[in-house]
Amino acid sequence: MKLILILGDQLSLNIPSLQLASDDDVILMCEVRSEATYVKHHKKKIAFVFSAMRHFAESLRQSGHIVRYTKYTDPENAGSLYDEVARAIADLRATEVIVTEPGEYRLLAEMQGWAERLGVQVQILEDTRFLASHQEFKDWAQGRKQIRMEYFYREMRRKYSVLVDHGGPIGGAWNYDSENRSPPKEGLQVPAPFQDRLDPVTTEVLTLVAEKFPSHFGDLEPFPYAVTQAAALEALRQFVRERLALFGTYQDAMVEGEPWMFHSHIALYLNVGLLEPLECIRAAEQAYHDGHAPLNAVEGFIRQILGWREYVRGIYWLKMPAYKEENYFGASRALPDFYWDGVTQMNCLRQCVLETKQNAYAHHIQRLMVLGNFALLAGIDPQEVNEWYLLVYADAYEWVELPNVHGMVLFADGGVLGSKPYAASGAYIKKMSNYCESCSYKVSAKNGAKACPFNYLYWDFMTRNDGKLRGNPRLGFVYKTLDRMSDEKRNAVSADAARFFTALENHEKV
Repeated sequence: MKLILILGDQLSLNIPSLQLASDDDVILMCEVRSEATYVKHHKKKIAFVFSAMRHFAESLRQSGHIVRYTKYTDPENAGSLYDEVARAIADLRATEVIVTEPGEYRLLAEMQGWAERLGVQVQILEDTRFLASHQEFKDWAQGRKQIRMEYFYREMRRKYSVLVDHGGPIGGAWNYDSENRSPPKEGLQVPAPFQDRLDPVTTEVLTLVAEKFPSHFGDLEPFPYAVTQAAALEALRQFVRERLALFGTYQDAMVEGEPWMFHSHIALYLNVGLLEPLECIRAAEQAYHDGHAPLNAVEGFIRQILGWREYVRGIYWLKMPAYKEENYFGASRALPDFYWDGVTQMNCLRQCVLETKQNAYAHHIQRLMVLGNFALLAGIDPQEVNEWYLLVYADAYEWVELPNVHGMVLFADGGVLGSKPYAASGAYIKKMSNYCESCSYKVSAKNGAKACPFNYLYWDFMTRNDGKLRGNPRLGFVYKTLDRMSDEKRNAVSADAARFFTALENHEKV
């Protein structure tokens, strides 16, 4: 008898390990302390994963599979995946364990030693739910001086014939990002986000999380997320029907009190297996062909899945484990308290932190150009920033979080993933949001106690990293501007940054 281990982010009938299950094999699923607490995951994330796991297990039982399910509060719960597998082998006399590779290097490294420890054969299968295999990405990256997403994305478009005509891109361009940067306009009406109903299973899980994880970050309720494949598909359909048409135009826009905007909010469903990437891509593509959504919106959405999602996974498995330890700028400052409580005079950061706390979600520009931009400019330790992003978002797993944060947000990899740091002053935030209107600081002021900290921190960052960034061809204009600054201006930047960092280190409200 084989023991088929299904992890909490493998809730798909297409998971390779499940394909090998015969009628008398036992499927093992476990809610274990080690995975729920190795970082203190957002309460909503734990509730989402546990509820989705329980619903998936029941669907497997209904389809005739034998399922052994360990709940978090089961008295005999051994507390870790390995110990639960060992307990199941002893109880069931299993002769083989089959599992699909996990999405985190640390867990795969552990599993590769299981066979010797358990005394049975352990078969670890590659996760074929992704659209590019490890080998395919490695072959594509081989010999390239720069491993850029855009060129990988074009190959994936051709491979799957997505928005292509006779081998070329529909519309004549591969990328319509230039059309997807509009700031929010006055009176913009944003549709209500998807809201799933609470059933007894989810209600039980919410009670469990409230009792067992009280010190974890985040608000547990309201809980809107889908926890079944059927509900996740409805969330996808709702996005295509109500939000996709304006997704592209306003995908970078930020509005106070509108955390969801026109984004799809489906990454958490993709990353646990409730949705498949190709079905999301085809749904958007069909909306274009049917005339329901413009090309800039559809291409932008598809690029996030077929391009960026597959690309960052490829980078993760290509570069780990050394990738996680890189720290190009030698950043070492501690993560500020306001990343946890939102207590700051900087309204943009307050909004993004509080919305993250409430929803276990923030869209990519909030993550990159507000929360991430500050961490980059302030020189926050990459290990602390990575841990924060991993634990606060419901869609975060290390394979997707680490390249996005370590490479794109922090440039800690020195340019493996991005061609330049995504550093910006307050002017960018003012352009793309209405946050500055309610801020204690003045975004128009460049220096002084009331100046937007992003303004002088931007130039302080460029100054202190001159030796590592001046030669970057995409920053030539920036350094020409810096060279033209008067000594008085440079001294003001230095003094403002020093004053700000002293206040930060003294845990003052900044």
